[in-house]
Amino acid sequence: MTALTLGSGPGWIAFLYATRFIAGMGIGGEYAAINSAIDELIPARYRGRIDIAINGTYWFGAILGTLGSLIFLNVFDPSLGWRLGFLIGPVLGLFILVLRRHLPESPRWQVMHGRKDEAEESIDYIENEVRDGGRTIPEVDDSKAIELRPERSHGYIALLRVLFKTYPKRSILGATLMITQSFLYNSIFFTYTIVLGTFYGVEASATPWYLIAFAVGNFIGPLALGHLFDTLGRRKMIAGTYILSGVLLAISAFLFNAGLLNALTQTIAWCIIFFFASAGASSAYLTVSEIFPLEVRAMAIAVFFAIAQGFGALGPVLYGALIGDGSNPTLLVYGYLLAAVIMIIGGLVETFLGIDAENKPLEDVAQPLTFVGGE
Repeated sequence: MTALTLGSGPGWIAFLYATRFIAGMGIGGEYAAINSAIDELIPARYRGRIDIAINGTYWFGAILGTLGSLIFLNVFDPSLGWRLGFLIGPVLGLFILVLRRHLPESPRWQVMHGRKDEAEESIDYIENEVRDGGRTIPEVDDSKAIELRPERSHGYIALLRVLFKTYPKRSILGATLMITQSFLYNSIFFTYTIVLGTFYGVEASATPWYLIAFAVGNFIGPLALGHLFDTLGRRKMIAGTYILSGVLLAISAFLFNAGLLNALTQTIAWCIIFFFASAGASSAYLTVSEIFPLEVRAMAIAVFFAIAQGFGALGPVLYGALIGDGSNPTLLVYGYLLAAVIMIIGGLVETFLGIDAENKPLEDVAQPLTFVGGE
């Protein structure tokens, strides 16, 4: 191997894990930050669709990353192209740094940490932006005022008390939704190109185009269905997207087993499945971010995200073993049916434990820990 090619020794693996750990801290932190910011800044009647749409933009990033990799690997020497491809993420991250500098802090967060003056400034800034856009702001109903006792911080002890004592059913709901969607996505997405190559003979150089089609379906789903989470309601839409995606996956598994699919129709089937599954997966983050008290919301998102990723990591290992050398496709069918059942379980849990949080202020969905009095 030349100095420009990808290393394979233990030192390279250790370096890859270390950098991935750092990237994971940033990704997990951003999931917690952006979902908290959306919930605390967006009006209640639009909260669901905005949160789901923004979470769905993950797949727009996947499209950009895949197109970038195609360009770099075909225009440049592969030993240089993959390195340039790795730079796409950090470059996009720089835009987040600039964006963060211009986003106001959540007035809710400021009030709950005793920063009353800063909260007033943030509210004035937001209201002026709305008025400058030609919109009128209705008067505040003082009868809905609540009294809070600001505290500087709430640690993991407070979070554990909320998860296991105050809202145990909500904890089961959040964990179930996050784990089931993570298992489905990691199982299918991270073995997608292996399935195409092993069972359909798709060349490795052509698989990015299939990945783009898959990502497009995932991106469009949250955009097209997001508003229904605010109008039809959380419980109906979350349960519906989970159960429907599970049923469709089971149907595609039987078609695969019968030999009725090729690379194109298999991709179309997955695009349809994940059109619904993507909206459901995004709603899992929405659910966790709005059903717990404001003071521990970000920590709750981070904890459930980490737990879900831990369970989701089992998917590629299991499905890689089921795929094997492709000599026994029935094993993979069982794997698809397992993922389908898991998603349906997630939908059923939402049916019985779901929270009707649509069009409600966050304080009505979960009472703040710093609550003292009021309605």
